[in-house]
Parts: sequence; structure tokens; C-alpha cells
Amino acid sequence: MSWSWTLYRYLAAQFIAGVATVYGIFLVLAFSADIVDLLNRTAGRGINTATVIGMAVLQLPDLGLKMLPFAILGGGVFCFIRLARSQELVASRAAGISAWDFLTPAIATAVLIGVLTVTVATPVASRMFAEFAGLEARHIKGQASQLAVSENGVWLRQGDQSEQSVIHAISAADQGERLEDIVVFRYRGDAYIGRIDASSAQLREHYWDINDAWVSGADGIARRQANVRLPTTLTPSQIQESFIAPTALSFWELPGFIRAAQSAGFSAVRYRLYFYTLCTLPALFAAMVFMAASFSLRPAREGGMAKAILLSVAAGFAVYFFERLTETLGRSGAVPVLLAATAPAIASILIGMTLVFSREDG
Repeated sequence: MSWSWTLYRYLAAQFIAGVATVYGIFLVLAFSADIVDLLNRTAGRGINTATVIGMAVLQLPDLGLKMLPFAILGGGVFCFIRLARSQELVASRAAGISAWDFLTPAIATAVLIGVLTVTVATPVASRMFAEFAGLEARHIKGQASQLAVSENGVWLRQGDQSEQSVIHAISAADQGERLEDIVVFRYRGDAYIGRIDASSAQLREHYWDINDAWVSGADGIARRQANVRLPTTLTPSQIQESFIAPTALSFWELPGFIRAAQSAGFSAVRYRLYFYTLCTLPALFAAMVFMAASFSLRPAREGGMAKAILLSVAAGFAVYFFERLTETLGRSGAVPVLLAATAPAIASILIGMTLVFSREDG
């Protein structure tokens, strides 16, 4: 085993230790804050503390994914400052190791973390977040509606304490306000009370306007009606809000879901945006390493640890706000979805490399 491989393994281990330390602190803070927030939101609803803690646990992986880029940045700063203060960086540079060689293990490790996050962590986090979203809708939002899209069409559930309806449509138009080729299954409690078959249904204020319908009761005998008004409490915005969140889908599920949503007549912009963002996550993690190195490789000469931490925090906020800006532009259609998703990673990695270049080469 060559000495360079030994050094690379050591640097990678130090980087992983730094990221794990910062990430652990972030998770503890996020979990504590989330429990407090959920306790406030569930106050007076008769929900026990165990349920609240369970909801916080279910949401923690999703929060962890959002914080991971900043943990990479903070962990890199922590690692590089420690190496600089212990003179290990000086010794490595004296032995002829360039800054690029010094950063290679950390960058490779960050990219590997990004790949594992996208391919392994998102399926776990998405499943747990879907469970959390269901509990949140039931216990906090009091929602009785849920919209699902599959290759066989659209499924929409609505109802109140007295009656529930399950609506199936082959396709949808106007972002869910008009349903085509529908079947409505009606229930009172657990008892089936009939169904409605029609070619279309239009959402009006407080009801679905169903024309040329065949209505049957529990006996199965169908009767034709020119017009049926099916009461509903749904609004267009609620239909969109009840659409499954992108974070409730894993990296592997997103392509199929996007195809199904588009075939059903729904916009899949935010799902495509989320999918492309996941694809560029390893590059964003690499950019965080470049930024961390530019702020912390020479702390003693240029202001010390306090300055490095301050700059890294500022960079983290800048990346976060730039991500939110491009996401908003992408959802509104102002910029192409692919550009909106990849711009933060590309800009961050170019800025980070430029900063390292300026320090390394003068």
C-alpha cells in the first residue's frame, strides 16, 4: 500500500468524522425543534405525546435530507480547520501534496455520500414522510380528501362524518377541476350505498356537476339522470394541495409517477424539478467541499476559525436562497425545469472551484 493511499484514507476518515459530528448536531436540533412545533400544532386536539414523537421520528429523515448539504459544508470546515490547526495540512503541503490532491478524498467521499443519499436514503425517507403526511392530514389538518395518480387514472377520496365518496377518473383536465370517464363509489360509514357512472364531472362551488349519469343504489339497479350534484368541500387549491408531495416519492418511483401524472392530465413540473435536483445532489455535495476548503484551509493567516465559520454560514444561506429562487422560477415556468434544478449545483461548484483556485494559485 502506497503512502498516498494511506494519506487519502486518513483524510477521507477525517472528513467523514467531521460531517458526522456536524450532521448529528443538526439532527438533534431539528428533532427537538420539530417536536416543539408539533406539540404546538396539536395542542388542544387530544393527541397523545407518543403520537407526536412518532410523527417527529417519521419526519426526521426528510429533514435530514434537507440539512445534509449544509452538514457537508459545516463538516468540511470543521475537518479542514482541525487539520490546519494541528499542522497536518502544512506537513502534507510540505511533502508536495497540492490542494487538489488534498481535497480529492473529501470530494470523492462527498460524491459517494450523495449517490448513496439519492439511491438508498430517499426510498426510506420518502416512505416515512408519506406516513407522516398521512398522520398530519388526519390529526392536524383534518383533511378527509386524498388524491392519487396511477397508470390506470386518478383516484380521489372525499367525504365527511356522514358520507364518503371514492372517485375514479380515467383522466383529468384543468389541474383536476374536470374529471373524464368517472365512477363514484359512495359509502355511509362502512356500508356501500351506490355508485355513479358518467362521462365527465366539473368541480363547481361546493359540488361536482355530473351530467348524463347512471346512478345505482346498493341494489345495483342503474337509473339514468341528466344531472347529478355530488356535494363536496373540495376547492381547486385543496385538490392541488392534496396531490402527493414530491418528497413522499423515492428517486426510483419518480420517473414512473411523472409519466402517470402527465398521462392523467396533471402538471408534473414540481416532480420533475425534484427528480433533477436529486440527480445533481452529488455535484452539490462536491461544491460544498470546495467552499469549505476555500474558507478553512488557511484560517490562521486570514482571520482564524471565527471567520471561516462565519463565511461558511453565509455561503450556506446563499446556496439555500438561490435554490429557493431557482425552484420558484422553475415552478412558474420562467426558466426551464432542468436549468432550475441544476443551476444551484453548477453555480456552487464553479464558485467553490474559483475560490480554491485563487488560494492555490494566487
